[in-house]
Amino acid sequence: MHSSEELTSDMFAFTVDDRPADFAAVFPDFGERDRLGIVARSPGGGLGASALIGATITAFYDRERARVEQFFRYPDYYLFHVGAPVGPYGMLDIWPEHKEVAVPAGEPEALLRAINDRAITHLLIEDAPPGTPTFERATIASVGLRAALAYAADGRVRGRDVRATGNPALERYVGAVIDALEPLGEGERARLRAERARLLDGDVPVEWYRRLTVAEALALLAAPAPMGEARGQ
Repeated sequence: MHSSEELTSDMFAFTVDDRPADFAAVFPDFGERDRLGIVARSPGGGLGASALIGATITAFYDRERARVEQFFRYPDYYLFHVGAPVGPYGMLDIWPEHKEVAVPAGEPEALLRAINDRAITHLLIEDAPPGTPTFERATIASVGLRAALAYAADGRVRGRDVRATGNPALERYVGAVIDALEPLGEGERARLRAERARLLDGDVPVEWYRRLTVAEALALLAAPAPMGEARGQ
């Protein structure tokens, strides 16, 4: 819970359609019973959404700080690794580690079921070519998703309309996650560090997102797996 002591909501800034905005404009009506989910499709890809992950977690801790003087509680937010799980993201307070969920590539039905099972209401999805949803009727009936945004692993999604500015403290956490990505070689970790460096405006990272309708989010969840990544290939 290091972030509960270091981060405050005024350390983040947002624009929506190039106009200054607040967190509520990005995630309207996000309350204490809501749950954030992050869908990552590439090794370290979830870092491209780190500013909004950090802001959402800070909003959770703001509510806890207002409720009691001392607390020990992590938000029930989840990161879904599509394909081989790569982590850990504990420095971004996706913790304990069971909140990083491995889902096979090329199985959108399994992905949406995993999201539904954890009562996710707000979703950040690593961008990909949209697929054609063919989810089972019972799975669709259980969807509780109310808001979603697409992001890119390098922080610069196509068709962007939401900007989120982080802060140096959060960027230290991102660096710690990169250092902990043991399954990756040093070359891949260096690539991730270089991508983060390109996002810096002074000493703060600026990430871009694209707002999605629920239908668009479902189509992104149904994105076909890249060649060689689907199960059995």
